[in-house]
Amino acid sequence: DLVERASRLFDHIIVAVGINRQKTTDLATQVRVDLASEVLRHLPNVEVCAFDTLLTEFVKQRGANIILRGLRTVADFEYEFQLVGMNRVLEPKIETVFLAPAEHLSYISSTLVREIASYGGDISKFVHPVVAEAMLKEHAGR
Repeated sequence: DLVERASRLFDHIIVAVGINRQKTTDLATQVRVDLASEVLRHLPNVEVCAFDTLLTEFVKQRGANIILRGLRTVADFEYEFQLVGMNRVLEPKIETVFLAPAEHLSYISSTLVREIASYGGDISKFVHPVVAEAMLKEHAGR
């Protein structure tokens, strides 16, 4: 939803799949990049790539100057506001823009989706069918 709307606001969008050393993920980074590329392939001005640096460093390397983030809740805002402050100190020329998700998507979190998938639950109402299939295959193999 956010990328779709952002693709109408900006000439070029880079969906940056971060490698967060503090988190464990169900799917390998390249799998996540491939899935996002598949889901977003209908948007010609969107590219998907992985990065393993500070986000501000990645943005600079790509010659971009805006970070687009989604906000679901007030709790998200508090965390995101902290990130904005840190990112401004690290790279003052980079601005952060926030978009709210569509109302019917505002309660979805990756943590909850992963938990449902880990129990073999139906996640098709929360993620693209390609992603649901990949996540369920991953959990079935455990």
